[in-house]
Amino acid sequence: MSKKVDYKKDYKQLYIPKESPEIVEVPRMPFFMIRGTGDPNGEDFAKATEALYSLSYAVRMSYKSDDVPVEYYEYRVFPLEGVWDLLDRSKPTTDKNNFKYTIMIRQPDFLTKKGFERFLEQTNRKKPNPFLGKVRFEQAADGLSCQMMHIGSFDDEPKSFARMEAFCTEHGFIRASKIHREIYLSDPRKTEPAKLKTVLRFPVNKR
Repeated sequence: MSKKVDYKKDYKQLYIPKESPEIVEVPRMPFFMIRGTGDPNGEDFAKATEALYSLSYAVRMSYKSDDVPVEYYEYRVFPLEGVWDLLDRSKPTTDKNNFKYTIMIRQPDFLTKKGFERFLEQTNRKKPNPFLGKVRFEQAADGLSCQMMHIGSFDDEPKSFARMEAFCTEHGFIRASKIHREIYLSDPRKTEPAKLKTVLRFPVNKR
């Protein structure tokens, strides 16, 4: 296991961006994903997040097992991410019960579909969680995007999105969708709202 991957260093552009908007090309990557709806402060969201982390750590710690994945390398578990949309676009974005989301955690490139099925069965035995049955192992690519680091409360994100949209207009890009991605670099249970670090990203097209 000579290779070591740390997303904060090896994928710094995607996970530790500047506190000002920028345009990036986001490649296709493998993820564990769970789709859901409703208020992210509810129990379903917490259980879904727990399922994703349990499964992700099972993969990370598999080097201690008798069946180490082929081409396994040491790595830091990636942060939780969420792609957000609205169930009903006629309702205000402040209505959290109207949220539609896919939460996910990026996986190392050595993980195969067969490996996913093995770790899913193993995690179901060791840490039963009804949301494990909702986990999908799929590829996702954001492509051409605008992103920035948002420091502060989730409720203040509209200000950062406004900055991003203004940046796009100024530099010849246009937001391609109201759907956006958030990458959570802080634990909201342990971090003051004013100090939360969240990567914000949405797809763009050139004008």
